[in-house]
Amino acid sequence: MREVVFAVYDDMQLLDLAGPLDVFDAAAKITGGRYRMRTASLGGAPVVCSSGVRLGVDADLAALDGPLHTLVVVGGWGSTSTAATPGLAACVAGLAGRAQRVASVCTGAFVLAQAGLLDGRRATTHWAFCADLAAAHPRVDVRPDAIYVRDGPVVTAAGVSSGIDLALALIEDDHGADLARTIGRWLVVFLRRPGGQSQFSAWTRAVPVGDPALRRVVEHIAARPDADLSVPALARHAALSERHFARRFTREVGTSPGRYVERTRVRAARALLESGSAGVDAVARRCGFGSAETMRRAFLREIGVPPGSYRDRFRATGTTADR
Repeated sequence: MREVVFAVYDDMQLLDLAGPLDVFDAAAKITGGRYRMRTASLGGAPVVCSSGVRLGVDADLAALDGPLHTLVVVGGWGSTSTAATPGLAACVAGLAGRAQRVASVCTGAFVLAQAGLLDGRRATTHWAFCADLAAAHPRVDVRPDAIYVRDGPVVTAAGVSSGIDLALALIEDDHGADLARTIGRWLVVFLRRPGGQSQFSAWTRAVPVGDPALRRVVEHIAARPDADLSVPALARHAALSERHFARRFTREVGTSPGRYVERTRVRAARALLESGSAGVDAVARRCGFGSAETMRRAFLREIGVPPGSYRDRFRATGTTADR
């Protein structure tokens, strides 16, 4: 039986635990009990999630004995302050020495980093905290544009729901793609989201737009990626001069109009490639790229793979994390 321990603490995010826990629970039911899942906290005390839900735990982290198969550190709003707790970092470091593999979900990566488990390794966390992780732990090679990253026996997942991707990948490691695919269908989730796929879209890269004129422009871009989205056309839509529009857009949105349009078109193309069978040329035309070659260059800039490879990776099982 494989022992899977989830390290929890106050102010953690409930989905960071519930998502991967349900994946392992499904695997345990299908395989006839080959996994045993336990939650553990410092002192074995109950924890209160960021949503206010109070959870009892199964064990004291410091009192766990014997070998572990998988140690998972969950994330949440309390992870940064919790990571600095010497007792937690020490417990996690000690348990990692007895575990076959160690994983984190979302900002649980801060706990692994504090425990020294990410030094010299590639890792990821929630896109909003990648810069903080890199600044606080310069020996960690932070990969902000990944669903999950595998480096040896350590696997880190990005934000919140990506813990499900991580757990499915671990189940596939243990029992093969068929079981992982079955669980993915049960949970009604994308099994085929590859580990190297971008964790954030054009919308999450940009700050909220408060300016009404620019908000109309952003909504227009999202609704009509195939339209004329040149700076002159967008400036007319905002009823501003081209120069004034470009300055205001860059200041308010955080990137230039051209780069924002490209990211939006890439996002629209990704959705078509993931869900449909249209050819690359047709997708390029529908998303405003004009040609497949223009779309290919945009994909390489934004997500590091060409459209054809992206479609192939999305259709394969979700285990293409960095290795």
